[in-house]
Amino acid sequence: FRKQMMVDPTLAEMGKNLNEAMKILEDGGKASDPDADRRQFSRSSIPGPLQGDGQDVASILQLVQNLMHEDEEEDKPSHRMQNVGEQGHMALLGHSLAAYISVLDRERLRKLITRIASDTTLWLCRLFRYESGSAYYHEDDREGLLKVCRLVINTRYEDYSTEGYTVLNSRQPVIYQSATCRPGLGQHLCSQLALPLSSLCTVPCNTMFGSQHQMDIALLDKLIREDVETGKLPLLLIANAGTPGAGHTDKLGRLKELCEQYGMWLHIEGVNLATLALWEVSSPVTAATRSDSMTLTLGPWLGLPAVPAVTLYRHEDPALSLAAGLTSSQPVEKLRALPLWLSLQYLGHDGIVEKIRHAVELSQQLLEKLKTLASIKTSVEDELNSPVVVFRFSQETSLCEQLAQLVPASGVDIVELEDEGTCVRFTPLMTAAALGTQRCDVDLLVERLIELIPVLNCTLRLRLDFREEVYRHSALSYIEDLSWPGLGAVRYEPRVEELTDSKRKLEVEKINSELLVKLGDLDADLIFSTGLEFGPEKDCIFIGMATEDLDVAELVDTIAALGRDIEENGRLLENMTEVVRKGIQEAELQLQKDNQDKLMEEGVLRQIPLVGSVLNWFSPFQSTVKGRTFNLAAGSLDSTEPTYSMKAQTGGLVSPETPTSSAKRLPGQRLFRREGAGGSDSHSETSSVGQAEDFSRERFPQPTTPSPVQDEAVSVVPESPEIPQVPAEPEPTQEKGEVGTQEKERQPDGQDAPVEETGR
Repeated sequence: FRKQMMVDPTLAEMGKNLNEAMKILEDGGKASDPDADRRQFSRSSIPGPLQGDGQDVASILQLVQNLMHEDEEEDKPSHRMQNVGEQGHMALLGHSLAAYISVLDRERLRKLITRIASDTTLWLCRLFRYESGSAYYHEDDREGLLKVCRLVINTRYEDYSTEGYTVLNSRQPVIYQSATCRPGLGQHLCSQLALPLSSLCTVPCNTMFGSQHQMDIALLDKLIREDVETGKLPLLLIANAGTPGAGHTDKLGRLKELCEQYGMWLHIEGVNLATLALWEVSSPVTAATRSDSMTLTLGPWLGLPAVPAVTLYRHEDPALSLAAGLTSSQPVEKLRALPLWLSLQYLGHDGIVEKIRHAVELSQQLLEKLKTLASIKTSVEDELNSPVVVFRFSQETSLCEQLAQLVPASGVDIVELEDEGTCVRFTPLMTAAALGTQRCDVDLLVERLIELIPVLNCTLRLRLDFREEVYRHSALSYIEDLSWPGLGAVRYEPRVEELTDSKRKLEVEKINSELLVKLGDLDADLIFSTGLEFGPEKDCIFIGMATEDLDVAELVDTIAALGRDIEENGRLLENMTEVVRKGIQEAELQLQKDNQDKLMEEGVLRQIPLVGSVLNWFSPFQSTVKGRTFNLAAGSLDSTEPTYSMKAQTGGLVSPETPTSSAKRLPGQRLFRREGAGGSDSHSETSSVGQAEDFSRERFPQPTTPSPVQDEAVSVVPESPEIPQVPAEPEPTQEKGEVGTQEKERQPDGQDAPVEETGR
């Protein structure tokens, strides 16, 4: 008895270290090592050389924890890791145990892995009603199907093991898949099997009868007969028990009969296979137990991290299974089943069934509540036992972005379906175990959905008005994007026609970027953004959801006016740049001429440093060459004499004041409101949009642009060569020779004060 209760000290230490590691990595806490508090690791530090004496486990784990959170901003709440729970700890412990077990002596290792593999395979076959099956454990969920294809090729082509791919030339193999299969699955198989893409046949779905997400069996039969008549070999059929998009199940019973008729292998995959573990299973899914192979993804179903996927298959020749790679003679590879072996024992049969049942009940709960909403359309294959719920708003718009932000624990995501368009998908079998989704989360999801529906209805009613108002402005282009849930999208187009395509594209990008910033600075309840992150439309402005009191005409007029101001200011800056360039060239020529005239007047002696100074002292010389200023407003070179005259009279120049304007709106009043809808009541009505759109400010950050340079304050002063000059005496303005106090001559409004170019 004592021998049975003994615990390997290495295993005990391993479990202790795992618990300590999970505390540090999940909670972001400090290690229990008292010296760990003194060791700090900078998140942005550059990795240095390895320490000579090494580091302890707690220090290394703390470094890993810092690296995991190095991209998180300080002012935002940190996103916690998925709470894996105790069953997740068992799965993680399995990876550590696999490394430890691999160092055992060969005989003990063989006995142990044989027991682990046989137990796990037996449990899974009983749990999912797959009698007399074998199991292959793999990290990539496509790897099992790939090995099955190699098994079928070895089976159907007897000389394949000796002749290789040359035997395939006699009869080209064909793999059939549904049009609703995972994207890229068939191409991956052909690439790994070195088969041409002509060996892949994609079967369309029903168009008239049955579900539009199910494979068209009549058309499949026709395609198979045509391939047989042309000398090809139908090899394998991939069917769905829960399509990746809508979660529908093919008619598996009829497909199995068709495969038996033509000697084909039937492989099934999909999320609905999880329901085989329940007592009440729908008949379409029950037929999956007759398939030749099927792939199970237990990790997301049960909330187990880093556990392998499992492909169950039936085949009587172990030699061919070994040749296909479904079994291995290497003992270490068989340890892949160890994390599942530990987790399944920890959960037990009842715990596994309860997790799957809970996910299905969440789907049924959401479906029942969605039936009461007239504005919501659902797409569910089996209303009594469907683990996937797909729904959309009755109009062409998207709900998923808002719902996913408002209720993150629900795990809803967006899916594009060929006939339904953009829909919201709720698949608790793939998300509930990881996110901990409960019935209260489904209730909250429905509540948020009910809050969004009136705002969406109002927004959709205003969409037509918004489009018509945009068409009234020649400088605005209306962007049609049915996936956007807001009011619509608009783009400001420059009015200059002589721009090339590349320059025009840059101009459009620049103007709309600045326009987005200006609109975001307005005191309005609307949200302006660049749209969905991976949306097809670029360089345009998306307007969020709106309420009934929105003045659409004022909104569009404001967008057009701001865009026009940005375009004109940019054009004025470009013109000013050209004027300044030409003025500088003219000033340089004038400076050269003035310097030559001054040299002729003063003579050569005055240019010699010492002689010139003495000569200027005894015989001052008054030059007739005057200074020059460059006037930006007039675009001309002027004399500096009037400037110095005003300086002498007033003691300096007074810079023109910049006119300021202030918005004459009442406190709390927002833009784009129709009369009679303002005030605090209206503000409270539009506040319902806030929860639905607050996430836009974080998801769609608005770009910032530098403040434009004020064109009325730009001046250029070209340099002049250093020439000895006589200090000029102030010219008297009255008879007594005193500096006068005459009234300063005023400059015209908007005209810049001239600046001297000779440096006097």
